[in-house]
Amino acid sequence: MTKAPSKAPFRAGYIAVLGLPNAGKSTLLNEILDEKLSIVSRRPQTTRRSVLGIHNQPGSQMIFIDTPGILDPDTQLQKNMMGYVKTAIEDADVILYLVDVSQRKLDPEIISSHLDKVKKPVILGLNKIDLVKRQLLLPLIADLAALHPFKAVVPISALKNDGIDLVVKEMAALLPESPPYYPTDQLSDQQTRFFVAEIIREKIFTLFSQEIPYATHIDIEEYKERANGKDYIRAAIIVEKKSQKGIIIGKGGEALKRASKWAREEIERFVDKEVYLELHVKVVADWRKKSSQLKQMGY
Repeated sequence: MTKAPSKAPFRAGYIAVLGLPNAGKSTLLNEILDEKLSIVSRRPQTTRRSVLGIHNQPGSQMIFIDTPGILDPDTQLQKNMMGYVKTAIEDADVILYLVDVSQRKLDPEIISSHLDKVKKPVILGLNKIDLVKRQLLLPLIADLAALHPFKAVVPISALKNDGIDLVVKEMAALLPESPPYYPTDQLSDQQTRFFVAEIIREKIFTLFSQEIPYATHIDIEEYKERANGKDYIRAAIIVEKKSQKGIIIGKGGEALKRASKWAREEIERFVDKEVYLELHVKVVADWRKKSSQLKQMGY
């Protein structure tokens, strides 16, 4: 009588997604989860907090921590953001370090400095390979692979969904044997309010230029779910200066109306229900520089 093959153990754990600003971390996470959890912008430093997304598949549960892009902080807010990165590394079982290989001024020493003291298994994801000629990509892979004892080096294109299955397979194999941490139908540990605020903030990044988006925080002041009718959401767009408030409101309130319309439409897609969104703008002077104010805002 032949012995039945033993069943592979279930694996579960935390994966911190690290990299420089605009490496494509949020785009990759959204692609893996097949759901838009992290806001995306072409501008750097869009992600401010660690967003947890849960990917369930046969044999494993992968809990992703999408972190802010690594930078030298200028403000107290940025210092807090880098604190999130440090905590993510400490909490993670596996690190996915993502590199934008299309960058002409790619500095290997910066990558080495980020991973110098990391003792956990690291996978190197080489993102945006669709933007690099093949004859240039192969030597680049060899050079970057030599920077750290990576468990795997995977060329991918998060935007084109190329190489995603392979990087998921490599990460899952490194997770510890464990039962699931979360129910298998749960997508994130964050509340709906968090994602609604992020959607509004993304529209600010899309519509406004220069410093405006970086000086903006979204506060969901009220969220009423209604069984019979539209959910009601009132949110404040907090800025640092009166001049910024005027720009966001716009002539005759047109800019604010446009931001509200775009945000409402995406919120409705996210919650799968009609909502009434009321936005207004408040000035809190220099909020990014004040530790007490940042703590109050949840940073």
